[in-house]
Amino acid sequence: MPTSQISNPKNTGAFYMQAVVSFGLALFAVMVAVYYLPADPWIKAFFALSICYLVTSSFTLAKVIRDRQEDEAVVSRLDQARLEKAMATHDPYKNVAS
Repeated sequence: MPTSQISNPKNTGAFYMQAVVSFGLALFAVMVAVYYLPADPWIKAFFALSICYLVTSSFTLAKVIRDRQEDEAVVSRLDQARLEKAMATHDPYKNVAS
């Protein structure tokens, strides 16, 4: 497939907003649940800290996966461009001896 035909789908603003709102509501709900948990304050603090660690780890994992996919896409596009150039300059009827 020529590089001009490769599409780069983008997320819509509505999808982005839905993801942000959904994340905010989920985090808020979990924090409210921890706040109303019938336990000692140090246990609540441990759960809240664990949730924060889980959220930051999730963001890091998502970024690492995205970066790897982008790197693979760039390498693939470079390989495709090299192949297209080689095919464009290759003349199978050219006499090797001359």
